[in-house]
Amino acid sequence: AMNALLLLIAFAAGLVFRRLGYPPLVGFLLAGFAAHEVGVGDIATIRTLADLGITLLLFTIGLKLNLKELSQIQVWGTATMHMFVAVLLTVPAIMLAGYLFPVLALESHSAAWALAFALSFSSTVFAVKIFEERGENAALHAAIAIGILIVQDIFAVCFLVFTAEKPPSLWGLGLLALPLLRPLLYAILKRAGHGELLVLFGVAAALGAYELFELVDLKGGLGALIVGVMLGQSPKSVELYKSLVALKDLFLIGFFLQIGFFGLPSAEMFLVALALNLLLFIRPLIYYALLTWFGLRARTAYVTGVALFNYSEFGLIVAAIAVTSGMLSDDWLTTLAVAMALSIFISTLFNTRVHYLYSFISGFLQRFQRSERLARERKVSLAGAEIVVLGMGRVGVGAYETLTAEFGNVVVGVEENIEKAKQRAEEGYRCVPGDASDYDFWVDAALAKRRMLLVSLSNHRENLVVVRMAKRFNYQGILAVISRYPDQKVELEALGCVTFNLYAEAGHGFAEHVLRQTSEENSSKPVDPAPAST
Repeated sequence: AMNALLLLIAFAAGLVFRRLGYPPLVGFLLAGFAAHEVGVGDIATIRTLADLGITLLLFTIGLKLNLKELSQIQVWGTATMHMFVAVLLTVPAIMLAGYLFPVLALESHSAAWALAFALSFSSTVFAVKIFEERGENAALHAAIAIGILIVQDIFAVCFLVFTAEKPPSLWGLGLLALPLLRPLLYAILKRAGHGELLVLFGVAAALGAYELFELVDLKGGLGALIVGVMLGQSPKSVELYKSLVALKDLFLIGFFLQIGFFGLPSAEMFLVALALNLLLFIRPLIYYALLTWFGLRARTAYVTGVALFNYSEFGLIVAAIAVTSGMLSDDWLTTLAVAMALSIFISTLFNTRVHYLYSFISGFLQRFQRSERLARERKVSLAGAEIVVLGMGRVGVGAYETLTAEFGNVVVGVEENIEKAKQRAEEGYRCVPGDASDYDFWVDAALAKRRMLLVSLSNHRENLVVVRMAKRFNYQGILAVISRYPDQKVELEALGCVTFNLYAEAGHGFAEHVLRQTSEENSSKPVDPAPAST
């Protein structure tokens, strides 16, 4: 009954923040603190849900991970150099806190370095959730941010291995044979179909990998990530990912709830948590400086840095280990939990307005970017296009083909996934890579001068960002946007858009297609000669 009440509190808090225009996860954080104070909920159950959520999160990251991204200097170079800079800046703050407040006194200097190392990382859970909320999973800045986070997670696993009470088992060498299981896993995945067996396969693969790595004294989450990568090249990996998203999101609620169960801090502990968050404001600046130094343009570096503008759940894991070994007091665990919660609040405020803020500071930020762009960030030309389809998924491709048949060679498609854009171009479509929510892209491609824009992105919030961008550029042409639910259709129409509800009007489109096909077939059949009269 208490856990059911906790879920109701979480739902109510999430709904309130959704109505206020913030991601529900902020409400889940508050619900955790409130539930702990009134004694609602079982922390053991919540932690189990959180562990399941994080395991599925790492597995799904693996499914979509592009290993080439990790090899880019913008990813591993930024992750490594940021860690060194952040640790050097954080150690003095931690030691000062231990000196000023006896309750947070440190046993040794090594404890300060361990804490600073933990606080140098950003939250994988938060970044993935915020990109999903904005529909930006395929964007370049999302790929770079996730790559940086995975490099940080690898550092974290190495730290846990070296500080563990016992080293990994020699049986762990057997895990090197895991790639040999790929054909078998592919065959099982192929036969799992499209329903509940597919979901069950994904959960079993993630949890099975987790337990296998734990058996040999390695981090279970690393196992889930690696098996996800192994399955990522399967033809059904996209379908598997989509089937697990809702389940993963449900379990991740437990992650945000559990932070509140560390309890409310004393005044001294809250002051230290607040001081650590003031230090946090340097983080996006470090990321921005490094990413632009490595050749990324201002907007990509800016959005990436803001997404990593928080503390990581790894800090709590390191603190818990340090408390167990006697290096830290229990009060540090609560302090870090509050610091992480505050960092998520602050990061959410900036991330929900990240594109809007960029339109005001783009001129200033661009002073610090390199004049020569990387190949994947060079300006694209839409030539003489009068009609632009933003988003070249299945719906976008269908719209492109229909409009091309009607108006000729004046249609261009734009796709934010660089690989998909290349694929569409190879298939014969006039398709260029570009991010429809990118202020710079609107300027470079002169989108505001086009006669018609069709927005068929994967996420309603991303569609709204594009619509508001069009308003900011005072777009006077026809703005057509896909919707999936009636409330989305009403919201878009109120903004002056032409909108098509995919679900409500799919039957109409289906019937039109059938009638058109049958009409063409009948017209192509030879007419039987009239029977001779007798």
